[in-house]
Amino acid sequence: MRGERLKILFLSAWYPTEKDAMAGLFVQKHAEAVAEQGVDVQVIYSDATGLQWVKEIIRQWRKLKRSWGVPDLVQMNVLDKNGLLAQWLFHRYHIPYIIIEHWSGYLPANFAFRGGWHGKIMKKIAQQAACILPVSKMLEQAMKQCGIQNEHWHTVHNVVDDYFYQTISPSTLPPRQANKTRILHVSCFDERAKNIQGMLRAVRAVADLRQDFELIIIGTGIDYEQDVAYAHSLQFPDGSIHFLGEQPPYKVAEWMQQSDFFLFFSRYENAPVVLSECLAVGLPIVTSNAGGIPEMVSENEGILVPVGDEEALSAAIVQMMDNKTNYSKQHIQEKGKIYNYQQVGQMLVKVYRDCLGV
Repeated sequence: MRGERLKILFLSAWYPTEKDAMAGLFVQKHAEAVAEQGVDVQVIYSDATGLQWVKEIIRQWRKLKRSWGVPDLVQMNVLDKNGLLAQWLFHRYHIPYIIIEHWSGYLPANFAFRGGWHGKIMKKIAQQAACILPVSKMLEQAMKQCGIQNEHWHTVHNVVDDYFYQTISPSTLPPRQANKTRILHVSCFDERAKNIQGMLRAVRAVADLRQDFELIIIGTGIDYEQDVAYAHSLQFPDGSIHFLGEQPPYKVAEWMQQSDFFLFFSRYENAPVVLSECLAVGLPIVTSNAGGIPEMVSENEGILVPVGDEEALSAAIVQMMDNKTNYSKQHIQEKGKIYNYQQVGQMLVKVYRDCLGV
């Protein structure tokens, strides 16, 4: 090690920019979490492609080396072309690298891992990493099934913002409707992954039985207008569904704190941050059992249903409406502590030190 303070270089396929403040936000939060633990973090990122990407990455590295020196360890955030730089640094300066993996393209339901020469290069980069840290055990198994090999695997959690752990009072939200259960859904409106229309059909089936609920839907995305139009076509009873569009994170936290349970019906997932946020708040969850979700949510935190089973989702919604007070907010919050900045930062720093032998 070249000094008492660890120097970690992040190489990322995604990172927030002025153009898109949400892209790669989970990577930025990991950087902030380890920085809070005293780590000196620098980030190299470019959204360029082809030869322009190569030129930009080389330019950033040369500039960083002059002002900062060389890192103790490199953290790749997603196994991708940044691995070429990680490999060069490994062979040129003997700097070890780790890989944190968030990508859903390894999953059978969203399979996009490329074979051929590209796959061979990625597998070699993965094999020579000091450690691979997927965000769920399920993702680890999916990567192994794609031929990704390494001797050292650990699960790393995404980070939840501090305001999900803090009570927002007094509330600035509209008053709740008397004697109505407030159900919340937060989405990026990617219909292929999130199955919002299937969720809407399941909720509409519940509305045929009872109308003592309101569904609050937050978010926007590529299929937002299509899904709003679809909801209107289902002719929900007046006042039972509200689309609020995009909301700032602190407002999402407030809605979670003022809701009775969260509803989620994805077709595939790794470890969705929104469910980590629910746990931090202490909010019970009704969700599909897609991907790594069963690692996050047990019967003590909510109800899981099979992927795509709309009848099961309708039944689970009714069950939760009738039994929502049986779930311990304190227990759920306790489980959610593993996603805070301190816990995730300490875990990553331990991995760094283990890889460096210090």
